[in-house]
Amino acid sequence: MTRVFVYGTLKRGGENHEWIKSQTFVASAWTKPLYRIFDLGGYPGMIRSENGIAIEGEVWDVDEAGLARLDVLEDINGGEYERVLIELEGEFAAQRVEGYLYLRDLSGRRDAGACW
Repeated sequence: MTRVFVYGTLKRGGENHEWIKSQTFVASAWTKPLYRIFDLGGYPGMIRSENGIAIEGEVWDVDEAGLARLDVLEDINGGEYERVLIELEGEFAAQRVEGYLYLRDLSGRRDAGACW
């Protein structure tokens, strides 16, 4: 089982929630203030940033098959996102939690604030 932080369309109520809903929701969570999210036109992309803020999201326990599906959705092989350790606050600060960071150019993209 891998613990995964999601911050956009995968969250409960999001348009891609179908991709994760069979997994186990753990809790709502916030990152440490090290990240920013940008509007990519219908979905967000999170990056690590020197002038980061805390990002709101959810932590899920995801099995191996679920993780493989998420990697496809996030286009890991195509280089759109990478799955990395995400630094969280509170009860998750000392836990290993992974999440997806956006890798492509953000020119002209709007900062989406702390919550998608």
